[in-house]
Amino acid sequence: MLSIPAALDPARAAPLLCAGITVWEPLRRWGVGEGVRLAVVGLGGLGQMAAKLGKAMGAEVTVFTRSASKVQDALDLGVDAVVITSDDGQMSAVAGRYHLVIDTIPYAHDLSPYLSTLAVGGDLVIVGYMGPLTPPVPAGALVRGRKTVAGSFIGGVANTQAMLNFCAEHAIAPDIELIAIQDINQAFARLEAGDTHRRFVIDLASLSQA
Repeated sequence: MLSIPAALDPARAAPLLCAGITVWEPLRRWGVGEGVRLAVVGLGGLGQMAAKLGKAMGAEVTVFTRSASKVQDALDLGVDAVVITSDDGQMSAVAGRYHLVIDTIPYAHDLSPYLSTLAVGGDLVIVGYMGPLTPPVPAGALVRGRKTVAGSFIGGVANTQAMLNFCAEHAIAPDIELIAIQDINQAFARLEAGDTHRRFVIDLASLSQA
């Protein structure tokens, strides 16, 4: 059984039980802390939590995004840098820099650009996608730098409680929009249109009005 710390708003704690623990697991497993250079690919719900947690753990955090419109959103999270992945110059400037890349992209995509940013012995961990890797990962990109591609998915009760306690201690919570159950269809439409950067949380009190 999980205990929500009193310091956490229950509405904002809800997404921690999904996005929070999903990124907490690899951050802890790969020893993120002082001296670690961490890159986070994507700035959705998973990416925001990975960036927030990584900073609180003491890492130097960079966000990779393909959208220039999200640069300020990333900087507002307190990250150290933002790299626009469509800019070849920016990507070249960070080649071989990161110890760990957390990849939150939820669809098939080319890993090669992100593998090039890993330092020797670095690791890229996929948390946002569970389908086939397309295009295939070139073995040379791994062999030449002793790099690895790994995956991580959710976590157990003990680690989830540790994550909740850490978030309460460091005042970390996702950005949310509280909605009534009656507005669920509009919320889905906004998700499909990309019209939100927050997690929707349903107010269960609205069930009595359904």
